Amino acid sequence: MPKPLDRVNDFVVKFANVNGSGSASANSLFAKSILRMGVPVAARNIFPSNIQGLPTWYEVRVTEQGHLGRRGGVDLMVAMNPQTWDRDVAEIEPGGYLFYDSTKPMPPTRFRPDITVVGVPLTEICNGVYSLPRERQLFKNIVYVGALAALLDIEIGVIEALLAEQFAGRDRLIRANVEALHMGRDYVAQHLSPIRLKVRRSDKVGERIYVEGNTAAALGALYGGATVCAWYPITPSTSLAEAFTGFCADHRIDPETGKARYAIVQAEDEIASIGVVVGAGWNGARAFTCTSGPGISLMQEFIGLSYFAEIPAVIFDVQRGGPSTGMPTRTQQSDISAAAYASHGDTKHVLLLPQDPGECFEFAAQAFDLADRLQTTVFVMLDLDIGMNEWLTEPFVWDDRRTLDRGKVMDYEMLESGRDFGRYLDVDGDGVPFRTYPGSHPTRGGYFTRGTSRNPYARYSEEGSVYVDNMQRLLRKFETAKSLVPQPVRKDARRATRNGVIYFGSTTPAMHEALEVLETQGKHVNALRLRAFPFPDEVFDFIAAHDRVFVVEQNRDGQLRGMLVNEGGVDPAKLPAVLHYDGTPITARFIAGAIAGLIDAAERVPVTEAAE
Repeated sequence: MPKPLDRVNDFVVKFANVNGSGSASANSLFAKSILRMGVPVAARNIFPSNIQGLPTWYEVRVTEQGHLGRRGGVDLMVAMNPQTWDRDVAEIEPGGYLFYDSTKPMPPTRFRPDITVVGVPLTEICNGVYSLPRERQLFKNIVYVGALAALLDIEIGVIEALLAEQFAGRDRLIRANVEALHMGRDYVAQHLSPIRLKVRRSDKVGERIYVEGNTAAALGALYGGATVCAWYPITPSTSLAEAFTGFCADHRIDPETGKARYAIVQAEDEIASIGVVVGAGWNGARAFTCTSGPGISLMQEFIGLSYFAEIPAVIFDVQRGGPSTGMPTRTQQSDISAAAYASHGDTKHVLLLPQDPGECFEFAAQAFDLADRLQTTVFVMLDLDIGMNEWLTEPFVWDDRRTLDRGKVMDYEMLESGRDFGRYLDVDGDGVPFRTYPGSHPTRGGYFTRGTSRNPYARYSEEGSVYVDNMQRLLRKFETAKSLVPQPVRKDARRATRNGVIYFGSTTPAMHEALEVLETQGKHVNALRLRAFPFPDEVFDFIAAHDRVFVVEQNRDGQLRGMLVNEGGVDPAKLPAVLHYDGTPITARFIAGAIAGLIDAAERVPVTEAAE
């Protein structure tokens, strides 16, 4: 029989609740209390798409070593949902702990002999104090936070301070929640012993902040000069538009007149949203929409117009499980190829691939500069894991001296001087033409914007050579983008190796931990994190330098792998796929196990071959 797990500041707690029970704020309170003790946490909320009644889980990884990806496995299960009891109990690590509401007796067959069971009669405690059913339900969550605080040695004063902040100005609610907190703590102190999982005060959080990726991206859009947002509600991107609205109300109001210096349009659908964005971009505003996979599907024609008419636009794609409605509240990296080649005909779009909220902020601001410089749509590819979960990240760098890069814009003085203006004329050989803003000059710089084929001076033409020249220029512009987008980040193994791995986005923290695990197994892998499409030449140099390069991504079809094959002419056999797409964030254990298995299979020598 395994011994009970004995760990300090290094374990995983998972809460199994029912959606709509009010548990979300209590579970978040638990995670933040550990952060306040200076111990990093990585929290993941796994919730259903209906409003109430289905299972929901909240996983908190306590990680003094700073591993912010999912590890895999659960050390302490807080089992509050009878419907998922068997599944939740099965997930506990041998030697782990099960916390449950022991008001009603459970037969021994419902437990496992290799775990420690901790029962607290939560319902009985609450029924003895509260008379209203909703009060009993809500305060039960706070009672179990108090009980867990006693079991794990979490400082109760830290939780009290958080409650005071949460309900600032509402003293009655503060008192009621503190009382519920102490009811759980006091019960454990009087009837139970602490378990061997401990939280001990540390200093590993430092100056890092705890923030959702959608909020970070919204602030980055503000920093990047965005003044127009057109959107249609869709999970999991809605909170991005809502956050941007709040930031604009605080920072985009004219101090003299009190008038708004921004426009936010909740359009009738996704098609109208991108139409507003393209129209605003044509007029010189920095504009964006935020959406998810179904919205990208609907926006195809306008995205093609932005590409071919060369109008700046930014789209934040917070990816979820597809196809169709798919799993709207689950995470995937499922829109990579759809966004890269969005619309009909031959198109290629710039994608930025942030790894965490810090890069969501940075890349959001950069996206608007890139859209203006390249005069095209730029996608910022978040996913639900980054967008809707709170992550520890370094503080954002805000420089008030930052200037907006508007790219090639021919102004009044340039036009007045007699410079030749051709809207689609490549004067520098980089594929990027000059543009003008409407009204720049009374007689010069005008052109007709169209989505049809035209010559360098924007005059309609269906002549084959004219069309080919224009399409080749667009490819030159895409080639120019390679040096402008965020470059890949390489991390070499401690020993020389012919094995490599490519990954991106929210896979990053789990990938970093998996590399450490593989090193301990004697399996050395060089790593390259992609941060953008088009792929810089360094990506294909990395592939060429290795015998095999594992491509880790969170979708079924290996979309990034397919893009690498297509864009670089790479032999598919050289790019073994490591795919995770069940809708939950990828874990370090999954990555390490998959890569280790592929390495072992590749290095295994058949007996007949060895005999020869």
